Amino acid sequence: MIPYWHAPSFKLGPLELNPFNVFVAAGILLGARLLTKQAERERLDPNPLADYAMWGVAAGMLFGHWVHLFFYHPEELSKSPFQIFKFWDGLSSFGGLLGGIIAAVVFFRIRKLRFNDYADSFALGVAPAWAVARLGCFAVHDHPGRLTDFFLAVQFPNGNRHDLGFYDAVVLFTITGLLYALRDAPRMKGRLLPLLALLYAVSRFCLDFLRATDLSYVDARYLGLTPAQYGCLMLVVYGLWGLLRKQAPSASAQKPPPSQGRVETAR
Repeated sequence: MIPYWHAPSFKLGPLELNPFNVFVAAGILLGARLLTKQAERERLDPNPLADYAMWGVAAGMLFGHWVHLFFYHPEELSKSPFQIFKFWDGLSSFGGLLGGIIAAVVFFRIRKLRFNDYADSFALGVAPAWAVARLGCFAVHDHPGRLTDFFLAVQFPNGNRHDLGFYDAVVLFTITGLLYALRDAPRMKGRLLPLLALLYAVSRFCLDFLRATDLSYVDARYLGLTPAQYGCLMLVVYGLWGLLRKQAPSASAQKPPPSQGRVETAR
């Protein structure tokens, strides 16, 4: 079994620095960096992605909190009428994903850019960023699972349990490795994001059945499923559609490589 260790928090002036916030911030920085690096590798303009980062983070945190509040733990609305504005007090990763998607739709439409041109860059940035952020969940053990004797269980104070934050991180790191292995495959151009959606959705849908139901603070269920499992069903639809649809030529595919341009000029 994995020993239970709850990483301590530190006060930094008026701010509380805890492992969850550190890993989430690290994931955001890593994701933003990988997004721009991959766009440059694909000979795309990386500047829109740098501009989008603020939109994505803000919308992700806001919607992440709202999904946590209205779907996972609506009982928290009784704490204060201002609870909906305390975006730091409870976050849902699927809510954050929803916020990022909405922000991307609005941002790319305003900028008159094709999102599909940057879709692979998003896949190669989001997957490792999400994996790192999930390490924050594991550090604070905020996703306890059912009691078990599985060898990767964590020795919680009230018994050995699955730790869904840890499992999710393992899944996302594995998917990240697969995406990077396939990023140069001709048939996967423009399809990495649907592949990420499909692989993660299937694994997350299954893993959510391991979440604890015998504790005082557990995720809400609707017809036996968690809100994330309903989100997984939508991701499966998107993933299958994205993998099966005919791909239009990307903007980068229409541009000659820089070396070819120099040869033509020399001639």
